[in-house]
Amino acid sequence: MSKQYTRSEVASLNCKDKTLIIIHDHVYDLTKFLNEHPGGEEVLLDHGGKDASEDFDDVGHSKDALDLMKNFKVGELVEAEKNGSMPKQTWPAGYSKDSQNKQDQGISPMLWVGGLVVIMAIAYFVYL
Repeated sequence: MSKQYTRSEVASLNCKDKTLIIIHDHVYDLTKFLNEHPGGEEVLLDHGGKDASEDFDDVGHSKDALDLMKNFKVGELVEAEKNGSMPKQTWPAGYSKDSQNKQDQGISPMLWVGGLVVIMAIAYFVYL
């Protein structure tokens, strides 16, 4: 059984020398990961002592990042304080927000560039 924390304990234990974050009712000590975080340490420090679940989901993370998280888990919230919230979507192998939402991204930048080239070529020959 993992260590149990209250939300107020997580907030009070978070300090200059320790960065604790709650993600989906699990508590992570990210102190040793601050300098390695690809998004920079500031984003982790800003969420220190708080529940970062929503922002964590909004960003999307690779399978490697999800696997790496296991190394920093130090406990979970006491049952009475759990949100009971699950991630917005379960995390299948290879999960990342980029691969998950390909159909929602609109027109690809390459299509925009191609369209612009066609329009410029037409304009060039029309006004030549």
